[in-house]
Amino acid sequence: MNLDRKQFILKLQLEIVWWIVTAIVTFLIVYPILDNMVKFQFLYANILFIVIFITYSRFIFSLKHSFLAYWQWVKFTLIFLSIPLVFKLVEFIFDFQSFLDNEGLQSFSSYFRDGISFKQQQNLLNYMKREYIFFGVGSVIVAIILPFRMLISFWRVYNKTGNV
Repeated sequence: MNLDRKQFILKLQLEIVWWIVTAIVTFLIVYPILDNMVKFQFLYANILFIVIFITYSRFIFSLKHSFLAYWQWVKFTLIFLSIPLVFKLVEFIFDFQSFLDNEGLQSFSSYFRDGISFKQQQNLLNYMKREYIFFGVGSVIVAIILPFRMLISFWRVYNKTGNV
């Protein structure tokens, strides 16, 4: 087996492991919400925030160990797709903040499952707000940083391959 094929298989295995880790972490973060609430209208945006935060952070810090290391067209595409993505992520954060300003966290109280004490409800509401805002803002930040990282990588690979 040649070196390129072996590296491809290792990178594929690493990518699969990372997606499994991302899925597990995402599930563990949203599980308290899913377990205690009947409905959470911001669930899909919340999951998107977590997945983007983990995946983009991974690409920022370990790009050379991923498939994207030498796929110039994918990096170029990600640079330009990040622009509308940032606007959409900010829109999700503003929608949540607008909901909190207009309705308040207490409006979620009607969606709790039976048998949850008031103290548990308050703890879960605080968890929901903090976790949503943390991953929302974090995903916006990494979505802004990633295009610059991709541009640097694009330039390094371009110069290394002798296309100048």
